[in-house]
Amino acid sequence: MDRDRGAPDRPIPAFLNEHDRPTGRHYVILAMSWAGWVFDFYDLMLFSFLLIPIKKTLGLSEAALSLLLGASLAATAVGGILFGWLADRFGRKTVLSWTILVYSLGTFACGFAAGVWWLLAFRVLTGLGVGGEWATGQTLVAETFPARMRARFAAVMQTGAPLGIALASIVGGFVEPALAGALGEERAWRACFFLSLLPALLVVVIRKYMPESDIWLDRRRRRDPAERGQLHDLLFTPWQRRLFLLGLVLAITDMSAYWFTYTWLPKYLYDQLGLSMAKSGLWMLTTQAGGFLGYLSFGAIADRLGRRVAYTGFSFVWAVGLLAITWFWSAIAVWPWLTLAFMFLVGLGTGNFSGYGPIFSEIFPTKVRNTAMGAAFNLARGVQFFTPFIITGLAARYGLGGGISVAALFAVFTGCWVWTLPETRGTRIVSA
Repeated sequence: MDRDRGAPDRPIPAFLNEHDRPTGRHYVILAMSWAGWVFDFYDLMLFSFLLIPIKKTLGLSEAALSLLLGASLAATAVGGILFGWLADRFGRKTVLSWTILVYSLGTFACGFAAGVWWLLAFRVLTGLGVGGEWATGQTLVAETFPARMRARFAAVMQTGAPLGIALASIVGGFVEPALAGALGEERAWRACFFLSLLPALLVVVIRKYMPESDIWLDRRRRRDPAERGQLHDLLFTPWQRRLFLLGLVLAITDMSAYWFTYTWLPKYLYDQLGLSMAKSGLWMLTTQAGGFLGYLSFGAIADRLGRRVAYTGFSFVWAVGLLAITWFWSAIAVWPWLTLAFMFLVGLGTGNFSGYGPIFSEIFPTKVRNTAMGAAFNLARGVQFFTPFIITGLAARYGLGGGISVAALFAVFTGCWVWTLPETRGTRIVSA
């Protein structure tokens, strides 16, 4: 307030989310949550971009690759529930640091794996950390940013996902082949995993500079020692249970659309469409350019028109892009620019994932918010343990494109299902 210029007195906001506009503290929270999400997705997806050299040098079967891909996704379910509960109990900032350490160490350790079982153990460790990071970061953003612009900043955090995938595609499509020429193929993919320890340095910055959620701190101060735990409230309070189950279905179907799209997409481009590793990487970068724009633009649309309208629109765009590059590939392949345009639409449609942070944080109270968000989002991701096996089975009969195209059906369903949840635009988050 500028008293010398006669500006009217205004009460000092009690909480960060009551400020008229973001401050430096808000941007530190956003930056750290965003960086954690970038490397979360990078660590999860790097393995998919290194499948081919890993399979060659370790002599793995398709079934073993499916197990490794599925196990890391299944582990995210456990990590989401565990770290979600811990974040509601010990704080968002502390647990965000823990999750980054866990997934960084897990991916780093993959570089030492001598066979499928060691690789499985390290991928599970990575999955545990990956599962906990998203909900903790999104909860921090939701609890600290003003309601009128919450979706926009949650969307900024969500842009970490396409950037993480883009980074993984660069490492897998360009860095690994370059290292293979100098070090040999096996040493090259191992070196790519060793680089993944670097994100652990974020923990030092988080511990030193990032503030804790003041909503959570206030909730902890006023907590009744005799009250029941988060999971009890979530499962046995009727209205919370109903919202949780509706949100879980939304997350499962959307997550299925996502992982049916991306689990085998690099391999689809390389094996079935005959693209080179470098060209496959470029095409994946095209989808992630679309994803970046989609994640970012979703927030502005959701703050203006509502969460559900934005979510449905992006889901349908995603379905159109997917059907074009699978069912109608032969019809569009004669125009390279058109194929790239539809790849871009696939990424653009995945911008609906920017809706999870605002929607989930606005329908659950502070006491169970991180638990509910982490459990729903990562149980849905854990269910994707079965996705690689289903796609492998479908691919045997219909090709990888046929398996991947199932994602379009999930995208349409989730775009309709979101209307079972209440519209939450403008909801004020309090510590109660």
